[in-house]
Amino acid sequence: MTDNSVLSELTYSAERGALEFKGVRYLLIRPETLRSLQEASAGELGAPKSADMLFAGGFTGGKLSGQRYKQALGLTSAEAAEFMCRMGGEIGWGRFRLVELDEARIRLVVEVEHSPFAAGYDEPTQAGVCHLTRGVLSGLAAGLFGVEVESTEVQCLAKGDPLCRFDIGPAS
Repeated sequence: MTDNSVLSELTYSAERGALEFKGVRYLLIRPETLRSLQEASAGELGAPKSADMLFAGGFTGGKLSGQRYKQALGLTSAEAAEFMCRMGGEIGWGRFRLVELDEARIRLVVEVEHSPFAAGYDEPTQAGVCHLTRGVLSGLAAGLFGVEVESTEVQCLAKGDPLCRFDIGPAS
């Protein structure tokens, strides 16, 4: 028996070549693959555009997953955020910690230790590199709060910080 609910409830369809958790399809991918994709897109499009694209992909997944699990499991917003943070760790995205969820102020703060997206960088970066995670957390917040949000990766392991920290609040 495992203490990882995703692994214990993961289903596999050989016919479809699909892995699913609670009816939602997932895939396994090496962090180096995503890093190479990020570096290649930054080389072609520039770092800001590449970051925006990865963020957008994460946003969609975070919003859909947060809303789906909140509804399907009958969770409050706080429970849905905790569920998504626990799941983030269970699917290998690092150890997530929900620091703050304030629905009245439209604020979500999450810290991630051991981010696989940041861990692959040999030299310190100038800015955060966890665009996919930032997108997922922003999508989660937008879905839970029902408003547009802005997010910042205020700390990043790739910059030399001890962990990655994401602050999400209302869009200006």
